[in-house]
Amino acid sequence: MGFAVDTKDAVGLTDSELEELANLTADRHVGFDIGFLSKQRDEWVTATRVFEGTKLRGYSFYSLDRIGGTPAIVLGIGAVDANGKGERAVDMVLADCYRRASLAFPDEDVLVTSRLFSPASYTVLQGLSEVVPRPGYKPNGEERAWARRLAKRFGAEGLVDDRTFHLKGDDSSPVGGIDFGTAKAGVAVDGNVKGLFSGLNPAEGDRMIMCGWAMSEDLSAGRTPRRAGR
Repeated sequence: MGFAVDTKDAVGLTDSELEELANLTADRHVGFDIGFLSKQRDEWVTATRVFEGTKLRGYSFYSLDRIGGTPAIVLGIGAVDANGKGERAVDMVLADCYRRASLAFPDEDVLVTSRLFSPASYTVLQGLSEVVPRPGYKPNGEERAWARRLAKRFGAEGLVDDRTFHLKGDDSSPVGGIDFGTAKAGVAVDGNVKGLFSGLNPAEGDRMIMCGWAMSEDLSAGRTPRRAGR
């Protein structure tokens, strides 16, 4: 059965559609219940969902922003099936984001950013340029400044360690982020990547901010950085 993408304004999602999103991760420690998702519906501009037939395989809420004048894809929340079906869903969600970014920001490099739960989700920015944080690399002053800017964009100003890009959470309330880890992605995660997440406790709301650049020539040519980077 074929996969299909459905994209709409996030505020247009019905309560029954939100319930379907919530059910995708009901057996995981993500905290994306219908109450949380109903609030996020108002926080983000676009909702992209991926279906295999009538079965939901993944989704993301995101916005195309300018942060200090810099064009950006800000992936707010999202999740996919934690299996091989989810891997396809990640590809399709991101491809739709990149396509829309190429229309919104023609001939510009675009920053891609989100908050990650786990090392398995690290592959979401695969194929992008100048990804931070990354194994064996010490962020420079400008990149550390981006960590602070992005923390502010995510409503967590002052809560980021700009050397590790770790956000300190609060286990008293749900925190956003993307749970794009799949069985296939998990196999690919090496120890160096896992080390980037050392000390992070997602169950208490901790997240890692991550960012990288989608280059204008790839976007204008319709190339998906995630696929190109494999």
